[in-house]
Amino acid sequence: MSLVSNGIHVSDISDEKAVFQVSIDLVAAARRHLAFLQTIVEFHWLYNNSSLRQAIRRYDELWMPLLSDLTVGKRPPILLPPLDVQWVWHCHTLNPVSYRRYCQLKYSKILEKPLIHDEGIEEYALNNCHGVWSERYPFEPFELEAICDEKEEEIATNDDIFKEVSKQRSLCSRFSEPYMFEIVFLISAKQRYKEFMCLLQRFKDREYRLRPTLDIQLMLLTHQSYPLMYAEDVKEIEADLKKVAGIWDPLEEGDVEATKKPWEEVFDQPYEKAGAMLDQIVGSLKPPVYWAVSDVDVNSKYKSMEPRFLLELCMFVRQKAVVKHLQEKKMEFLQLHIIRCHKEMIVDEEMSLVPSDTWKKTWHFYCEFGTRGVILELRRRGTNCFKKSILCTTAFLWNDLLRAPCLTVGKEFGKQVGAVASITPPVQAPYLLKCVPDRVTDDSGAMISDDILKMNRYRPQEGRWLSRTVLDHAGRDCFIVRIRVGGGIWRRGGEIPTIVKWEDRIVEVREGSWTYIAGSIGRAPEKVAGTATPKEKSNEQASWSLSTGDELTICRASSGLIFILQNNTSTDHSVRILKGRKMQYQVDDKVHEEEEDAFVTLVRYTPGNPNGRATALINWRLVVVEFLPEEDAVLVLLICMAILRSVADMAGEDMANLLVRRRLKEHKTGMRDWGSIVMHPSMSSKIKSPYSPSLQPWYWNAKAVMAPVEVDKSRQSTINYSPAECGDKLYKDAIIPKSK
Repeated sequence: MSLVSNGIHVSDISDEKAVFQVSIDLVAAARRHLAFLQTIVEFHWLYNNSSLRQAIRRYDELWMPLLSDLTVGKRPPILLPPLDVQWVWHCHTLNPVSYRRYCQLKYSKILEKPLIHDEGIEEYALNNCHGVWSERYPFEPFELEAICDEKEEEIATNDDIFKEVSKQRSLCSRFSEPYMFEIVFLISAKQRYKEFMCLLQRFKDREYRLRPTLDIQLMLLTHQSYPLMYAEDVKEIEADLKKVAGIWDPLEEGDVEATKKPWEEVFDQPYEKAGAMLDQIVGSLKPPVYWAVSDVDVNSKYKSMEPRFLLELCMFVRQKAVVKHLQEKKMEFLQLHIIRCHKEMIVDEEMSLVPSDTWKKTWHFYCEFGTRGVILELRRRGTNCFKKSILCTTAFLWNDLLRAPCLTVGKEFGKQVGAVASITPPVQAPYLLKCVPDRVTDDSGAMISDDILKMNRYRPQEGRWLSRTVLDHAGRDCFIVRIRVGGGIWRRGGEIPTIVKWEDRIVEVREGSWTYIAGSIGRAPEKVAGTATPKEKSNEQASWSLSTGDELTICRASSGLIFILQNNTSTDHSVRILKGRKMQYQVDDKVHEEEEDAFVTLVRYTPGNPNGRATALINWRLVVVEFLPEEDAVLVLLICMAILRSVADMAGEDMANLLVRRRLKEHKTGMRDWGSIVMHPSMSSKIKSPYSPSLQPWYWNAKAVMAPVEVDKSRQSTINYSPAECGDKLYKDAIIPKSK
């Protein structure tokens, strides 16, 4: 069977008697399933055993008898029970044998769920059920309140159901990746699920179990959650389903090979794909990127910001059955390039290591959608180690992969190599911003320059501000940060510059980029998006009032820095600033532990998430931030700059090049773009090149990833500032007064 670009599907298997049929819209049902799991995550009290037993009692003694009475034939009523009952019902159906036995024993029929895929119908079904419930059970509240102090043994419940629900406690975390909500991913998952079920029929006599990947498992669990339709769909292969490994069954090597080999034999494609790797089931490798499911992007109000989108890429290769000498194979290798961004990233794979009897996962990355795709080349070394010839080349473009069945494209090239690339749909990822030094500006936002003076008919420029340009992940200007330092008017040979009072040294964030009027000389945008105003100050403490309604206090204690953030306008949530890299940003690598003091994590607590959710990571020494779309960029930048200013003042030393007042040389855009490519931990053995830190999340080794092209200190000493820009003394006295 030959490899084709569009893949091979169930309908192409000529010796199958019938294609596996599903009687429900699995794509719509799976999307509803994922949304339900996401809702359950916010109700932490459901994981409390007392609350759970109460929910099971309500399901077993109240809801199921009511459902049985209202069910006519096989058709369920359009009713949805309270959320706690829905969760118990859902978990119970995921064990089809147990649920069927329970229903037949108590009601002599299988009780089905209504197919509800529309939010309007869902709301109607809940409201309708509320009325029916209140009428039948007037003394039982519809919504279950959290139970904290009731003893477990006081609530008698069905132990079998309790075991089933307890087993699914962490089900929500298994399907939390945001790309799973994308329709194109669910269509691919549905197709692979049908292929998997056909494979089960064909290889049912094998000794080992078949192990579903997460995309197939999602469809299987969704199918099972509609028990009556599932029972009818799998009636012919019910006995074979015992050979399918459950989601909580331990991963065994025999199961893996028993699934991979027959899949490759039938479909001539690798079994695993991007977003559907078997190591996801084990969960032993921490994903290098954090994608949070969120429909909210509060930063859409800033026209200067463009969202960042990530996708997962997985590449498999296999040699064709061509007889070649081992020495000849050792002279050939595969080389992978990114089409756009991070052109320094070149990864090789020796042809002698590429098997011919199975597909080998060769590369596994997370890529920004703006990278466009990858180029794969087959190369041969010459007698001179620096001389290499290209035998053939092929490209995999993201847009082509998004249009391909199962988001997978296979190609043959070189008459001896087959390659298969698969991706996940691109989804919005955290924003990445960094601040770089720029020229001094006046009160109006114009850079201090003779060009500006000429345009203003030599009217003196009033005020002096340190300015920083905020760059996004693609190197685009999106904000200008300014720190007020001096006041008054300067003329050539005239007045002596004066430092403004501490409370007047405000930090402001302007939205947009510079308007250049002569080379690198320009004006900052007029719109001020936010400000941080200094308040109280001492050698050990500084406080700031932020325009967002927050108050930030930085204290220096014997144990280190202490950060306090209070919000004076909101009562439905609280925010904390934690020292170091916390929650999803935690790093176990002890090599870069010395960087920990430069990091703070912003954590938000809400009624739906009382345990807190990390929404931003800040490195105030490097002035680099990462934050979720639901977190405000201006707030994060203000916190970062306020911390930097305060700590520099307390320590009495220049930090983050605060005294630099010219743009420093940076890596050329497109050569080593931070965050554009992140290598999966399973590929760590391949990271042995000089650019390896930039293939990891930036906060794993922030100094290496964010290091400028030239050493700042040596560059700083060669900069000649004009008298109008003022010398170092003004800025030292304003930023680090202890250096007087």
